[in-house]
Amino acid sequence: MNTVQPIRDINLVNDIADYLRARSERDYVLFMFGIYCGLRISDILTLRVRDVKDKQYIYLYEQKTNKEKRFKLQEDIREILTEYIAGKEEYEYLFKSREGLNQPITRQRAYQILNNAAKAFGLSSIGAHSLRKTFGYFLYLQSEKDIVAVKEILGHSDISTTLRYIGIIQDTKDQVMNKLSFRRRR
Repeated sequence: MNTVQPIRDINLVNDIADYLRARSERDYVLFMFGIYCGLRISDILTLRVRDVKDKQYIYLYEQKTNKEKRFKLQEDIREILTEYIAGKEEYEYLFKSREGLNQPITRQRAYQILNNAAKAFGLSSIGAHSLRKTFGYFLYLQSEKDIVAVKEILGHSDISTTLRYIGIIQDTKDQVMNKLSFRRRR
């Protein structure tokens, strides 16, 4: 199994969002929801319109940990969701498949959507979990590097896990390696 990475460039995040929006509103909202909420794709795909409609907070039981999670819907994503769910029934899945009657898209389909967008921009090591990692990465940078808060929000047990998870350890290694030189100085 290949390890996926966060998308570390804000311009690339916006380009991918625009790319997806031009192709499918559902896929665009899936991408935006993932990078704004930091939930695992398995939890995102279980959500229905009623779970987000007129809500500031979402409550759910995480499938992986079976723990209750409460998280705030940030204002930007609330606006995106409000527009997206207009006219949808409350019982509908938020990210409904075109196949069958009111079924969510599969994890595999979510992966295909994100991987195809990534390929369009020449990215590799991008998958459905990249949404959660991108959320964590930018939360870390925009929270003035409050790794403790990011660790708690992601539900990790220790800081080193969070740093590795969001790619900060790899970034640091890359920066250190870039400084290595054996050239003679004159």
